[in-house]
Amino acid sequence: MANERKFVPRRRFTRRKVCRFCADSSLKIDYKEVRNLRFFISERGKIVPRRISGNCAIHQRKVTEAIKQARNIAILPFTSAHSLD
Repeated sequence: MANERKFVPRRRFTRRKVCRFCADSSLKIDYKEVRNLRFFISERGKIVPRRISGNCAIHQRKVTEAIKQARNIAILPFTSAHSLD
């Protein structure tokens, strides 16, 4: 039992993500701009969380509302496309 080593995971230091809407004030969050909203949806159709997207809390709420509006009027899908095998 003296040869057993304790597993200590190393911490990975990653660069802090910056909110793209705070950095560039010319970008607007709008439910009609699907090209901008696609960055915040996973390939399964889920909304990407704030810790992954890098948005601040205020802009993440606005992005979420815009995605939900676009889904309700059928601009964005609720889920990923189904393959018919």
